[in-house]
Amino acid sequence: MERIGRIAAAGPKAIILREKDLSQEEYGTLAEKAVGVCRIYGIECVLHSFVKVAAGLSMKEIHMPMAALRAMSAEEKAGFDVIGASCHSVDEALEAQELGCAYVTAGHIFATDCKRGLEPRGIDFLREVCEAAEIPVYAIGGINAGNVRDVKAAGAAGACIMSGMMTCGDPAEYIADLRSAAAATGRK
Repeated sequence: MERIGRIAAAGPKAIILREKDLSQEEYGTLAEKAVGVCRIYGIECVLHSFVKVAAGLSMKEIHMPMAALRAMSAEEKAGFDVIGASCHSVDEALEAQELGCAYVTAGHIFATDCKRGLEPRGIDFLREVCEAAEIPVYAIGGINAGNVRDVKAAGAAGACIMSGMMTCGDPAEYIADLRSAAAATGRK
C-alpha cells in the first residue's frame, strides 16, 4: 500500500490493480485498501478481472483480459461505465471494441521482464492497432522515457507502465520524465 500511495501521489491518470494470482477474497481485501489509497489522492483505481469484487466496491470501471471479457454477461457489463481490455492483436482490439470496451491496452510493445523470452510485438503492431481501432489504445510493455515518443507517434493515447513504476526511486520524477518525453511529440 505504501508503493501504491507513492504512485498515486505522483498523479498518474489511473492505477490498474492487476493481481491475477490472488483468490477473489484476497483480491477483494487488497482492492478495498488500494481503492481507499487512490481516493485520498483523487486517482482512479481500475480493478482488473474480478467483476464481483469491482461490483461489490461500487466501482464503475474495470479492465478485463479478452477471455474474461468474452464471458461477461450483458448484466455484468451494464454495471460499469467504462470497460477496458488487454489485446494482443488487431482482431482482439476490434473485438473488444465490438464488445463495448471504451479503450484497450495493446502489447507487449517492447522487451520487458514481465514477458521474458517472448518476442515484443513492436511499434508497427501498435500503429496497426491504433489505426484500426476507433477507441483509445494504450501501449503496454517495456515503455520508458526513452521510447514513449515512439509510442505516441504510433498513435497511442498513452502508455501503461508496470515494472518501471514499481522499481523506480521516485514515482513523481518517473512520471514527470515520461510526460516530458511524450510531450516532445507535440501530442498529449
